Amino acid sequence: MIITAKTADGTEARAVDEGAGPVVLILHPGLDDGASWGAVAARLASRHRVVRLHRRRYRLDLDQRTPCTVAQEVEHVLAVVEAVGGGPVLVAGHSSGAVIALEAMVAAPRAFAGAVLYEPPTVIGPPLGGPDGEVHRRTRAAVAAGRPGRAMRIFVRDTVGLPGWAALLVGCFVAVTPRLRALAPRQVEDNVAMDSLGVRLDAYAGIPAPVVLLGGDRSPAHLGERLDALEGTLPHPRRVLLSGQGHSAHAKAPDRVAAVVASLAAEVLGEA
Repeated sequence: MIITAKTADGTEARAVDEGAGPVVLILHPGLDDGASWGAVAARLASRHRVVRLHRRRYRLDLDQRTPCTVAQEVEHVLAVVEAVGGGPVLVAGHSSGAVIALEAMVAAPRAFAGAVLYEPPTVIGPPLGGPDGEVHRRTRAAVAAGRPGRAMRIFVRDTVGLPGWAALLVGCFVAVTPRLRALAPRQVEDNVAMDSLGVRLDAYAGIPAPVVLLGGDRSPAHLGERLDALEGTLPHPRRVLLSGQGHSAHAKAPDRVAAVVASLAAEVLGEA
């Protein structure tokens, strides 16, 4: 089922709603619409009401000639939380979706009972786009030239940290997949938006809810370093490392990811 909710600026938040019980809100990663977390959601839905927000930045039906801000993404998150009862909910965020989760918890801490954050690209020092924004300039230029596959090749190599051969495969796949070609410019701007926040560790230090910091031992090293910084900042952090997994365990090992989410949900929301 699809649920919708009006936001302060008149846009409509939209989410997939399935299952019944305590609410788990999922904020998907870049280059996605929430579908990539479908297998995890299916495993949680027997005991939880699982709500997968289609993040505003990745909504192809919304005009994004005016850049979408992180604050506007947070508005959509909070509108959906209000629509499902006002909280507190458990939020599970992945990659840039995990950064949006952090920002939502800062904006409305009482709306969240806890969080599972899977490798958020939180800025902890140099910007994701390089000290002078050089990566952003090259990915934007590729998009402007009608080469979204090249833009994603640059992004996954120079920001995500994948090796060149893997970045080439990603770029080729994006180039020949219409849906991903359409989402690629939004991924570029998502990366810019992450940098626009700057270092926000001081703000995250005030988040009162327990937070599970989820990572994979095969992920690029910088993602582990960002989790280290959050672990040293958040008041109630817990670290879970998935052996044999990287940044896509939600697709490759959905049982393991769902188990992490369900464990925290049982603790902070109670059993269904």
